Amino acid sequence: MRTPILIFSLLLGSAPAFAAKPCDELKTEIAAQIEANHVSSYTLEVVANDQVGERTVVGSCDGGTNKIVYTRGAAAAPASSAPQPAATAPANPGTTAPAPAPKS
Repeated sequence: MRTPILIFSLLLGSAPAFAAKPCDELKTEIAAQIEANHVSSYTLEVVANDQVGERTVVGSCDGGTNKIVYTRGAAAAPASSAPQPAATAPANPGTTAPAPAPKS
């Protein structure tokens, strides 16, 4: 008699683990919890399970196929393969103001 009750209890307790919550919804909930703790500089990123690496996992979504990882600190700049533009030159490079004369 105890075995069926034990099995039922284990299945009931593990039901939330099998919930397939959408990643965007879970990410929004986690962000709200982080911001409630007065943390303003962080990033949350949805990654595939095999792309987690050494990052801190704070959630699992889409039926366990993706993880939400947390990075503390400033938001990362978006990865781009395009080179950064050079500083712009003055409109008229030959027309610079003369330096002021030294006072005697």
